[in-house]
Parts: sequence; C-alpha cells; structure tokens
Amino acid sequence: MISAVYAALSALLIVWLSLRVIRLRRAEKVKLGDGGLAALQNAIRAQGNATEYVPISLILLFLLEYDGGAPWLIHLGGSAILAGRLLHAKGLLSDNMPYRVLGMQFTIFSLIGLAIANLAYLAFQRFWP
Repeated sequence: MISAVYAALSALLIVWLSLRVIRLRRAEKVKLGDGGLAALQNAIRAQGNATEYVPISLILLFLLEYDGGAPWLIHLGGSAILAGRLLHAKGLLSDNMPYRVLGMQFTIFSLIGLAIANLAYLAFQRFWP
C-alpha cells in the first residue's frame, strides 16, 4: 500500500516537530504556551500546521489508492504533500518566508489535486463501469 509509506513519513515528521517543541520548552523552562519566545512560537506553529494539514492529505491519498488510483499519481500526491510540509516547517523554523510560501503552495495545490483526482476516480467508477 503506497499511502502507508507517506503516512509513516508524515508521522516521523510530526514526531520530529513535536520533539523540537519539547526540547525548546525544556531549555527555556516553559511549561505551557510559548513563553513569549519567537523560536518556541515558530516551533509550535510548525508542529500545529503539520497536524492540521497532514490528516486530510493522508485521507485523500488513501482514498485515491483505495479507489484504484494510478500508483504514479499516488506517489506524486504523497511526495508533493510531504515536500510541502517539509518546506513549510523549514520556513517557519528558520524564519524564511520563501520556504513557508513555497511549502504552503505545495500543500494547497496538492490538496486540490488530490480532491480533484478522488472526484474524477469516483465519477469514472460510477458512470463508466
């Protein structure tokens, strides 16, 4: 199952982002919130943003695979989502706006593409059996 690869890689990304938040909180002795620290705010948002976009992306990816989507299309969607999340996290963590923008562009366009691909495969199966 191809989508499982991207689910596993996305999980590792979220774990890595979570560990960065934990490390910063411990180093700065911040028990809750961000303590007004820009680096911690950015780390929290990088983690939060990943947890907001990854689940729907993986659902769409899995459904596309389940509905018989072409393997190349599943790999394209999965790698684009993963690249988008990595770029966005890099942009937030290094305060690099071009990476943030590019990461969100990859993410949004990938979500749109996966949604359209799912609709197309559903229509194809329903109307052209």
